[in-house]
Amino acid sequence: MMLPMLDVLQSPMVTLMSIPSPSQGVWHLGPVPIRAYALCIIAGIVFAIWLGERRWVARGGQPGEVSDLAIWAVPFGLVGGRLYHVITDWHLYFGEDKNPITALYVWRGGLGIWGAIALGIVGVWIGARVQGIKLLPMLDALAPGVLVAQAFGRWGNWFNQELYGRPTDLPWGLEIDPDLDDGVRSQFGPDVLFHPTFLYECLWNLAAFAVLIWLDRRYKLGYGRVAALYVMLYTAGRGWIEYLRIDTVQMNDVLGLRLNVWTSIVLFVLAAAFYAWSSRRHPGREEVVRTRPVADDDEDRAEDRAEDRDADAPEDRADQQETAGPTA
Repeated sequence: MMLPMLDVLQSPMVTLMSIPSPSQGVWHLGPVPIRAYALCIIAGIVFAIWLGERRWVARGGQPGEVSDLAIWAVPFGLVGGRLYHVITDWHLYFGEDKNPITALYVWRGGLGIWGAIALGIVGVWIGARVQGIKLLPMLDALAPGVLVAQAFGRWGNWFNQELYGRPTDLPWGLEIDPDLDDGVRSQFGPDVLFHPTFLYECLWNLAAFAVLIWLDRRYKLGYGRVAALYVMLYTAGRGWIEYLRIDTVQMNDVLGLRLNVWTSIVLFVLAAAFYAWSSRRHPGREEVVRTRPVADDDEDRAEDRAEDRDADAPEDRADQQETAGPTA
């Protein structure tokens, strides 16, 4: 009696488990659209700043400095991520029957991680120079949080039903709504499931985060080696995950591999070389994380705060006398 039931359960037409995709990725608060993709990115940025702040203070930095640098890094990173995407997939925005203005529509998705990292570092460098902070220890403090931010960001791809992998019959296959306007999805039947590459990368990034934190605590890494390990760990996962993806990209076949696979290979090698060089040149961890004493940066602000306290002191004493009442 059990054999017919087993046949049904093993039938490829029956999926006992799968990952559904959200029915929508945008909600409206009156006339204002609330986009899940943007919320995921914002959540990742907030976490990265929070964790980076804690790690920076533990390394000898001052509270609030990471938040100050974020004012530079976040806009630079967003611009860099969009530029990388548009440059490597310019055919989506330029040419016959294309509208170049849509290259500015960031909310539709399309942020290249390496452009975001590259210009984000430029932003950190500018802010660090302004505040008298050494760049490498700051990058080491920020790197683990960036991995978690990227994990958050991948859920935006889930809401947008984009960047999925090739078809699969695995029980955790991803459901993607049929869409005749989607040149990739329309090639497959309505019941086909796909590799959830967004989930693979999310889990990989979280595992890499745990490994990075452990290595940093175990070996007291410094002089940019945490940042180098971040690049190595991330690219090691991005390479094979990228190989699973079937989304249309302009540079889909560069010597037999997608551009982002080659990018991962090259960056892994460069990061490994930097790690080896840094380990030989600068063993251990920096004892000083600033290029000039913090007092030089904050002297004016400290004087302002002292003046504010002095100005408020008479009023505070008057308030205390009023509330204290007569004394015996």
